[in-house]
Amino acid sequence: MDEKRLGQLQERLGTFLDEMTAGLGRQDRRRWAQTYVRGLLLDGDRKSAGAMAGRLAAVDRAERDYEQALQQFLGASPWDDRPVRDALARWAAGRADEGEEAGGIERFVVIDDTGFPKQGERSVAVARQYSGTLGKVGNCQVAVTLQFASQAGGSAAGEVVCLDAALYLPKGWAADAARCRAAGVPEGTAHRPKWELALEMLGRAKANGIGGLVLADADYGGNAAFRAGLEAQGWRYAVGIDSNTAVVGAGEDLGAVPPWPGVGPKPTRPQRVRDGTIRAVAAAGWASGHAPDFRAVTWRQGSRGRMRGRFAAWRVRPAPGLSARQTPGQACWLLAEWPEGEAAPTKLYFSNLPTSTPLKRLVAAAKGRWWVEQSYQQMKEELGLDHFEGRSWRGWHHHVTLVMLAYAFLASLRTPPPPAGKKGAAGITPPNAPTPNARPSRGSVV
Repeated sequence: MDEKRLGQLQERLGTFLDEMTAGLGRQDRRRWAQTYVRGLLLDGDRKSAGAMAGRLAAVDRAERDYEQALQQFLGASPWDDRPVRDALARWAAGRADEGEEAGGIERFVVIDDTGFPKQGERSVAVARQYSGTLGKVGNCQVAVTLQFASQAGGSAAGEVVCLDAALYLPKGWAADAARCRAAGVPEGTAHRPKWELALEMLGRAKANGIGGLVLADADYGGNAAFRAGLEAQGWRYAVGIDSNTAVVGAGEDLGAVPPWPGVGPKPTRPQRVRDGTIRAVAAAGWASGHAPDFRAVTWRQGSRGRMRGRFAAWRVRPAPGLSARQTPGQACWLLAEWPEGEAAPTKLYFSNLPTSTPLKRLVAAAKGRWWVEQSYQQMKEELGLDHFEGRSWRGWHHHVTLVMLAYAFLASLRTPPPPAGKKGAAGITPPNAPTPNARPSRGSVV
């Protein structure tokens, strides 16, 4: 936005950021956080600290250059980004609760990952790895993100905010202690698969009041351990799966668990699983074998008209370990999309929504991931999500956290601010909040 519009919003931005950054402690930190977010919101092609410094100094009519202070706040100041992200999640949960009271909304928690193209080898976690952003293997960082979308029931209108992001540390980095130390990777940080990072973020989101239907593509949903983790945390989900994911019918007779003879371990597996007489089929094969079940479904109104396709759904049990005599999982929905003219179904999903869920609801849920493309585009093109030019672990997490705040503030502009003297949207009254319009101090940031 331009300088005039930002000036008009300065008080509202200050109030929002006072709530979000109360956990930073020192007033200087909160003020520089506000300055950095203002820099992200101001028009400009690059949103690195150096590029923003000149624009901010011009807007504030400051005699000094802000670059050194912004760089120090971003990469050297030891503030913890976790309280800021927790406050943001509570804020988003509060807004959703207000929408619920106003007439009901749908909530989606979208797990995804995105790439940050980088040159060289010293920037934290950069490696040659696959990136959906690049559409190929390339030199980049990859982050797993958690985004929270809400919309009025049956409406195309709504909003999405990014609440968390975890930098994926490749195995080569985790095994290189010297390189990790140089980049400031916290001691003891190990390589972890992306689905584990996602489950950790989901657990934190739930603890902060976030709820909704978890959506993820097949890179996550195709992993049985990820789905088990979702169920253990109590989430409803609609996630993509691979075409070769093994399934059996939900009504398949697995046989009774044999009686315990009184010696040895007690049997736990049904007889037909124990003796291997039950056979699973690939999800795509199951869907192809039920071609008459497919019918046309319209799930929402898009920018180019109605979104429509051919779908069918069945109750099945995932059976990824059946060949190793492992008992199939709990019954769930298998949803398939089979476009006209295609030789076989092209997209498949598992969902643990109730057995009474209509097909149209299943389709609308599974297709809810479109929100994530909207948010990535705005955070990268307008707010500089991938413009961080430092190399450190701390700097990367600080920059991404502040971008999330800027993006959430843009979302907040869709609703009026709370009345003066009232608590914020999350019900938090920040202690010792600094004056909203105060300029950054000339001291250092620690």
